[in-house]
Amino acid sequence: MFRGANKLTLDAKGRMVMPTRYRERLQEICGGNLVVTVDKDRCLLIYPLPDWEEIERKLMRLPTLNPQARRLQRLMVGHATEIDLDSHGRLLLPPKLREFGMLTRDAMLIGQGQRFELWDEASWDARRDEWLAGDEAAGDLPAELESLTL
Repeated sequence: MFRGANKLTLDAKGRMVMPTRYRERLQEICGGNLVVTVDKDRCLLIYPLPDWEEIERKLMRLPTLNPQARRLQRLMVGHATEIDLDSHGRLLLPPKLREFGMLTRDAMLIGQGQRFELWDEASWDARRDEWLAGDEAAGDLPAELESLTL
């Protein structure tokens, strides 16, 4: 499981260094082979290749005549790009994906269990503060979460 928030810096070529604490696990589960794609929140999603392949199969099984399913397939599968950790633990992010995520120099890598989210740091800070300030009633939670105790 990948967890935690990590501040990163992208270099001029669009490379980011994967935090050391994740590298060994990524080598074990996917040999450093990852997939990066877009998310509707204007961040990038980074998956170990085997986990992405499972999600991709599920996405492609959705009915293509359903406009929402088709839109999700076009966005997530259409932008999915394989990337590899180099010998220095770096990932080279494609320019179009960096542009989509509004990534320049300062970024946040957020562990989300089986995947990572990569955010522009200012965008992450703003969204996090927005979520924290939100006045969400318990009735807005999915039924599966209403009984969760934290």
